[in-house]
Amino acid sequence: MNRFVKKFNIVLFVCAIGAAVSAQAVELRIAKQPGLTYLPTIIMEQNKLIEKHAAAMGIKDLNVSWRMFNSGASFNDSLISGNIDMAVAGTTNLILLWSKTQGAIKGYAGVGAIPLTLVTRNPNIKTVADFAGDDRIAVPTVKLSSQAIVLQMAAEKELGLPGRAKINALTVSMGHPDGVIAMQNKSAQITSHFTMSPYTEMELKQPGVRKILTSNDVLGGPMSIAIIFGSVKFHDKNPEVVLALNAALDEALDMIAKDKSAAAAVYLTATKDKTPLADMVKMLEGPDMLYSKTPANTMKMANYFAHAGYIQRAPTDWKEMFFPETHKLNGN
Repeated sequence: MNRFVKKFNIVLFVCAIGAAVSAQAVELRIAKQPGLTYLPTIIMEQNKLIEKHAAAMGIKDLNVSWRMFNSGASFNDSLISGNIDMAVAGTTNLILLWSKTQGAIKGYAGVGAIPLTLVTRNPNIKTVADFAGDDRIAVPTVKLSSQAIVLQMAAEKELGLPGRAKINALTVSMGHPDGVIAMQNKSAQITSHFTMSPYTEMELKQPGVRKILTSNDVLGGPMSIAIIFGSVKFHDKNPEVVLALNAALDEALDMIAKDKSAAAAVYLTATKDKTPLADMVKMLEGPDMLYSKTPANTMKMANYFAHAGYIQRAPTDWKEMFFPETHKLNGN
């Protein structure tokens, strides 16, 4: 091969690399939700970490927009229709969309596996079996949210199969912030709330409010409450954006692990939460505050979905619901 041909081939190779990078998406639209569970993605948004890592990979003008939704169910149709590219929500949303689209939507990585906590202001409630006709339990989405599913699992354990229908009849769809307000209003119909940090801590400060159970109690360990997921089509067309996403998530998780004060400050600034910084840091230092890319207890949830008839079949393995980048992790 003469010198001219070698130079020509090098030029072609460089052009090919440039074309591949330029073919990447210039916009990334992500649906998000409120809550401390989503802290890694809040850090990613506030510090523009996806944009930072995308630029390092040659995508200079990636526009990342984050859109707030109060429940995972509210953006499912937007994800299927392509009006958003990714979402950050609970395991239940991923399971439903993976099933509904026959695997066309999958998970990128876990984000947080902090406990969900059921609290009540009804002094007669000691266990899930004690809930009666006048009680109403706020959950993000009835029947299908992570909170609703864990509640059904707990009810079946205590009351058998009829427990599921009984507890479902007592649940009301309500975003976490609205649930806190409803719990503060003694005349409101809501007597209990299945929520997460920092809303749990806010409600437990109210007189007469106490904890009944956590998702860790019901599942025997942590469950991924926040997962990033999206379409196979977007994933396969935008490998560099996917790399940037994973690098950004790694950086955010590293901040939480090494500097909880800085991570808490980002959260308070982004959410305008009035919790004192020291209190927020104390929450992050709690023994059950787990932030990790590793999917946790996704198969227990998927198997229950199949058991309850919410999906036709459960995946044979958790990896069936996730992209290959996650398969090296010790998930379940």
